[in-house]
Amino acid sequence: MVLPEYFCLMGHRDEDKVALREQPGQGPIQTFLRQLAQRHGIWLVGGTLPLASPDSDRIYNTTLVYDPQGEQVARYDKIHLFGFRRGQESYDESLTIRPGNTEPQSFEAPCGKVGLSICYDLRFPELYRAFSETNLIIVPAAFTHTTGSAHWEVLLRARAIENQCYVLAAAQGGKHENGRRTWGHSMLVDPWGEILDCLPEGPGIALGRMNQSRLAEVREALPALKHRTL
Repeated sequence: MVLPEYFCLMGHRDEDKVALREQPGQGPIQTFLRQLAQRHGIWLVGGTLPLASPDSDRIYNTTLVYDPQGEQVARYDKIHLFGFRRGQESYDESLTIRPGNTEPQSFEAPCGKVGLSICYDLRFPELYRAFSETNLIIVPAAFTHTTGSAHWEVLLRARAIENQCYVLAAAQGGKHENGRRTWGHSMLVDPWGEILDCLPEGPGIALGRMNQSRLAEVREALPALKHRTL
């Protein structure tokens, strides 16, 4: 199960998430995620939450992963910070977020190797190549409506096709109280770039099944991963 970026808060101001930051291993958001995974016996990728950083005025935008026993098995701090300005629409995540370590983060699950990324990372294919061979890529996101309507689907499908893996993206969607509008369209994409399920907007889930034989079929028919020279 994957939750969206900022599943726990959007905030009226960017600074709101700084005030609600938690220390690693402590706090109500992490307790909720841990108990949710344990109660339902699921692998849970907890969207993102604000964790304390060395900077008093900035946080890490962090994905935490829990196994069915409620144990944290992985952590990824977002490394690419979104910046956009067009007309009256403007965003600069670097004002309140500190980028994480650039080393790619992944974990082993029953489906195989799973690579972690967050939202704006989607525009940087070198991150996904650095995972080496992986079966699933996770993308919790809060893509803006402007950029999402133009690029969200094509970028998700591209990451799935070029890495010959499944991509599962959980995205915020709709008009938020702070005035921000997000694109939504949570989806599961297979290694051939086919969309298996999509939730355009509103509460709900995008649901699908990973098929190991489908992974093998695509990689055998078009062994692009083996043909890489760089």
